[in-house]
Amino acid sequence: MVDGFLLDWTLQQFQVLILILVRVAAIIFMMPVIGAKGVPNLAKAGLCLIVSLVLLPVVQVEPKVFPDDVFSMGLLLVKEMFVGFTLGLVLKLVFAGIQLAGEMVGFQMGFGVAQVMDPQMGQQSSVLAQLGYLVSLLIFLAVDGHHMFFQTLTYSFSILQPGEMNLTEGVYNRILLSSGGMFVIAVKVMAPVMAILLFTQAALGILAKAVPQMNLLIVSFPLTIGIGLFFFGLSMQVMGPFFIRTIHEAGNLLPLLIRGFKG
Repeated sequence: MVDGFLLDWTLQQFQVLILILVRVAAIIFMMPVIGAKGVPNLAKAGLCLIVSLVLLPVVQVEPKVFPDDVFSMGLLLVKEMFVGFTLGLVLKLVFAGIQLAGEMVGFQMGFGVAQVMDPQMGQQSSVLAQLGYLVSLLIFLAVDGHHMFFQTLTYSFSILQPGEMNLTEGVYNRILLSSGGMFVIAVKVMAPVMAILLFTQAALGILAKAVPQMNLLIVSFPLTIGIGLFFFGLSMQVMGPFFIRTIHEAGNLLPLLIRGFKG
């Protein structure tokens, strides 16, 4: 009887560990810095397992949560994966807004063909997009954003136990709000530089009409790049406080999203 009791307890604990591991893995693989493609998958998997083992003693799951058939268990794992993926996506959209701003400014400056390999995303991106992403990443680490992320992960298990996820209207609204916020961030970051570049192009067009003998094609490329880099550097001074506020806003949105899953 004792052996049977220990076997049942071990099986239940293993099932709880699997549920925790799925949610933790979905969040960590979406997390900035750690979830980058440049980080070895073995290191990420090890971190997921360590975090899951730390959370195992404090996560309480009712035995009735575990279904008897394989299909229902698979559906339960998909739900946990969706919760983790959504929480990680909210924060990743903040960095995507910065990258989008860098892509648009770089394209306007003439960096459309100057693509470099981004080790974080595993694909080619603009030089300014990668610069903006790295700066925002340093700000994120400087304000202990990674600590906030792990606190949110722990909070998610205290409020939303495995198997309790529900797709409500509030969840959809907050996901749409985060998606729209990505474009708002991009516009706020790139608007000053884009306006200056627009005025520069207009001035060069007027000058080309006034002095047709002048070869502005040769002059316009270095001039546009120089002006763009100068004002993009100036905008970095303003981007710091703005990005810190954005991180805190995302941190305040994550608990609301978790409670939205609760229903």
